[in-house]
Amino acid sequence: MSVLHSVHVYPLKAARGLAAREAVVEPWGLAGDRRWVLIDETSKVITQRAHPRMALAAAEPQPGGGVLLSGPGRESLAVPVPEPIGTTTVEMVRDKVEGVPADAAAHAWFSEYLGLDVRLVHLDDPATRRPLDPEYARPGETVSFADAYPLLLTTLASLDALNALIARGERPDEGPLPMNRFRPNVVVDGADAWAEDGWSRIAVGEATFRIAKPCGRCVVTTTDQDTAERGGEPLRTLGRHRRLDGKLVFGQNLVPESLGTVRVGDPVRILE
Repeated sequence: MSVLHSVHVYPLKAARGLAAREAVVEPWGLAGDRRWVLIDETSKVITQRAHPRMALAAAEPQPGGGVLLSGPGRESLAVPVPEPIGTTTVEMVRDKVEGVPADAAAHAWFSEYLGLDVRLVHLDDPATRRPLDPEYARPGETVSFADAYPLLLTTLASLDALNALIARGERPDEGPLPMNRFRPNVVVDGADAWAEDGWSRIAVGEATFRIAKPCGRCVVTTTDQDTAERGGEPLRTLGRHRRLDGKLVFGQNLVPESLGTVRVGDPVRILE
């Protein structure tokens, strides 16, 4: 039987992930997941793609929805949810989303940390701000500041299979890779390697999800989440063994169909 092995939430997009024993599934993703984002002076989103040092920063949830910022060489800073007195535009890869800027102290903290002018922005109304890609959405479905979909699922067996391929490749010294390279929300144990490729709908604990599409991977997966250093894997191996429609894929994007709480150890049932 497949079970939920682990749950992961990323309060600030591109920053360190936090493991949880359980999480509430909301229509736009796990509660508290990617409700904060950094933007540069042109309003473009800051991620590990261009700034791998983001991997070493953390934003820990605080009562009321705020976050506690921390990072190497920096004193922690508590950031409250900003008052919704005005919004600023956040330019995602495919979308422009309105969000509420945090206070000046939060902007200064991250600007000093990254060495460039950035602003911290909060997604105040995930129910209305950002519709899902209409090609994969149903009416009214929305998403947080995640790249494109509410949740990302991976499986332990597929990671083991990928690491076996890396071990037989040109740079076996770069493996085995940990799961945090792929920044999933839910990790499944007990399934066969790559079984998730054939899933259409699943139930995890109290919630049900449909599989939107495989997750195309980028340079972030080559970033060591503990050191911010980069290598060539897993993209080198995915390019040889896991190429689909021109993208290198690992994991599946999920959209909630019914809500509830998911807990480590919950059964994972394949519905279609």
